[in-house]
Amino acid sequence: DAGGIELAVTALQAHPQVAGVQQDGCLAMANVCVGSDATGLAHKQRAADAGGIELAVTALQAHPQVAGVPQLGCWAMGSVCFGTDAAALARKQRA
Repeated sequence: DAGGIELAVTALQAHPQVAGVQQDGCLAMANVCVGSDATGLAHKQRAADAGGIELAVTALQAHPQVAGVPQLGCWAMGSVCFGTDAAALARKQRA
């Protein structure tokens, strides 16, 4: 992922009122966190540990009427929270 998770999280944190940044940050996080193999699960946990779940919620709350933010914010949360192991359950509880 070449630091994509951290880059997305940093952008989401730095520009909470810019809908386009929130949309693209959620998209990036969702894309990097897709997958159920060991790499995908590690990415999901890194995103959660970096605050990605809470940042996606913040984006949804800040821009509910901006096309793309609700869709991509929900996709990001779904990608980060996906899984059936204990860590995934903990991520889901945070969402």
